[in-house]
Amino acid sequence: QVQLVESGGGSVPAGGSLRLSCAASLCIVSRYCMGWFRQAPGKEREGVAAIDNDGDTSYADSVRGRFTISKENAKNTMYLQMNSLKPEDTAMYYCAGQRRGGTWYYLKPHPSYYWGQGTQVTVAS
Repeated sequence: QVQLVESGGGSVPAGGSLRLSCAASLCIVSRYCMGWFRQAPGKEREGVAAIDNDGDTSYADSVRGRFTISKENAKNTMYLQMNSLKPEDTAMYYCAGQRRGGTWYYLKPHPSYYWGQGTQVTVAS
């Protein structure tokens, strides 16, 4: 069973930066698609950024140009560098991975994915 563990969340002022990490227990980072999602209180979970096994990336319009997704296959770890943070970026951030044989829907969350427990990001205005 794959386990995903996020870290790096915290509280920052508007305009600040954070880097989130997602460590995988098995070698899914290099083999499958992965992504970052977020959920604010009272809102649906939404896709933030995704990266496929070839390293191609996709971003939500709201974060493009500010956030960068990357991965380090040798460490089975995915990252999300977040710059120029805004109060509206405040949310619980989750990493997710494609299951073997499963479908990847890019920025659309899906119950078939492996999910981490989340890390809180709070941006003060």
